[in-house]
Amino acid sequence: MAPDTRSAELNAVPPTVSMRFGIVTLFPQMFGAVSEYGVTGRAMRTGLIELHCWNPRDYSTDASRRVDDRPYGGGPGMVLQAPPLAEALRTARASLGGDAHSVALSPQGRCLSQRELIEIARTAKPLIMLCGRYEGIDERLLRDEVDEEWSLGDFVISGGELAAMVLIDAIARHVPGVLGDARSASEDSFASGLLDAPHYTRPEQYAGQGVPPVLISGNHQAVRRWRLKQALGRTWQRRPELLAGRTLDSEQSQLLAEYREELVAHSVAEHSTS
Repeated sequence: MAPDTRSAELNAVPPTVSMRFGIVTLFPQMFGAVSEYGVTGRAMRTGLIELHCWNPRDYSTDASRRVDDRPYGGGPGMVLQAPPLAEALRTARASLGGDAHSVALSPQGRCLSQRELIEIARTAKPLIMLCGRYEGIDERLLRDEVDEEWSLGDFVISGGELAAMVLIDAIARHVPGVLGDARSASEDSFASGLLDAPHYTRPEQYAGQGVPPVLISGNHQAVRRWRLKQALGRTWQRRPELLAGRTLDSEQSQLLAEYREELVAHSVAEHSTS
């Protein structure tokens, strides 16, 4: 069953969009969360990104628009069928362009890094994401119709829609013009391979705690060094594996050593007053 003409018209893609996302999903209404709100909503309204959804039910030959069935070999749950998913993916690929990269969102996929997401935004290649549901997707569909599988991490959620929305947001942040200040993305956690430094805003005093004096000193070089020190220290404490394969320059090595010394001194001071 082909989708109606109006649906096809809504999915027509203009040629001037910076980043195009295609979503194959049983629940297209969920994507109002990214198309109507926040950074991604604004980017869509200004034409910097574009989002199109294709529902596999529109391509089902079943009278009730069914797209799942029991798994061969038995077992719990239902499996999404290959034919309607294949038709939806092919339609999405024809609309977005033959160079579109298609991925299935699955806990069996590989986890992406910030660097890879930045590269996806930089190349601006159309991206089609297939959102799995139920027990899984017919393996033959994955083998023949998608380029690779992606995952958010070693855990399971009820469907690929939430994962797709997370990736749309993460990629869109690196599309030129999406963020009001281009420095925002370049200073995010992982942008430089490190966690972000802590942030403070008004009021200057809160719950008996003040703002680090360096941040209100007006000394931009001192602020830069403090933020780099905090980023290095936090990464060393919370995600040491990120530093394992990294070669620090002389300034970074010195700042990390200072952070460790200050941490020990703070711990000794706390112990002596307890």
